Amino acid sequence: MELRHLRYFVTVAELQNFTRAATRLRVAQPALSRQIRDLEDELGASLLERNSRGVRLTEAGAVFLPEARAVLQRASEAARAVRAVARGERGEIQVGYAPTPTVELLPCALHAFQNLAPGVRVTLHDLSTEEMLRGLHDGKLDLCLMVRPSAKALRGLKFELLREYPLEVVMPRTHPFAKLKRVTREQLVREPLVAYARADYPEYHAMLDDLFQSTGRKYRVAAEQDSASALLASVESGHGLAVVPASMAMLAGGRVKLRPLHPLPDALAVGTICRLQKPSAAAQKFLQAAREVARLQPSPA
Repeated sequence: MELRHLRYFVTVAELQNFTRAATRLRVAQPALSRQIRDLEDELGASLLERNSRGVRLTEAGAVFLPEARAVLQRASEAARAVRAVARGERGEIQVGYAPTPTVELLPCALHAFQNLAPGVRVTLHDLSTEEMLRGLHDGKLDLCLMVRPSAKALRGLKFELLREYPLEVVMPRTHPFAKLKRVTREQLVREPLVAYARADYPEYHAMLDDLFQSTGRKYRVAAEQDSASALLASVESGHGLAVVPASMAMLAGGRVKLRPLHPLPDALAVGTICRLQKPSAAAQKFLQAAREVARLQPSPA
């Protein structure tokens, strides 16, 4: 039994005439009659009674008609669902993100994507750099919004730059540096620092190494934290200062102060990362939305 057998039977039953049904289906009437007979043979029951005025359903045919319609309807819905997924209009994507660097980009990208593909569900995962890279390689994540990792970490992955954020120093409101317009590296290297956990954010510690190399002094990490909220709380409570992207201001509010570094270090590169293999259609639409948001947003100071 094939879907065409059901479609032929339903059309004949609805029109109650083989000739009109053959015309609608664009098949020869002898072929249509043969297909109906094949269906009846397979079911072991007569579905239609034929007479000079047309056809009518048998008792078995009356039972079979709604079932056949339901199967055809379900098949049609399944085909539409598959086509929608192939176009990136339905389905689900798993998106990893780093909260601080993407605090500006992510909400806007999500809003743009919702308008672009309202039938796709986005599941967000707040993860460390190492967790995101592992999730991409394992296929558990479709894409990530994060700081550009090292070239070694990017093997098998593709990074697309969206924005660059200047690095700043975050400090308690009462710290002496809060009265300065900017903080030099020589001043900062003498202060205890709060950093992200080295095991989860190795690229952050590599950035600190580069930042203070010119001072000829060794910086001291007084505390390590595993999240942006924990890092902010640690700074606010006086455990030390921290080097963060300027986007941290959107998370910090008035709890702490941020001051630019001098001389200005390289900006923090933030973008999307996905596997080298072609992403799903839905993931491609998300990347498209993120690009558009980054293009339209004003550049950070």
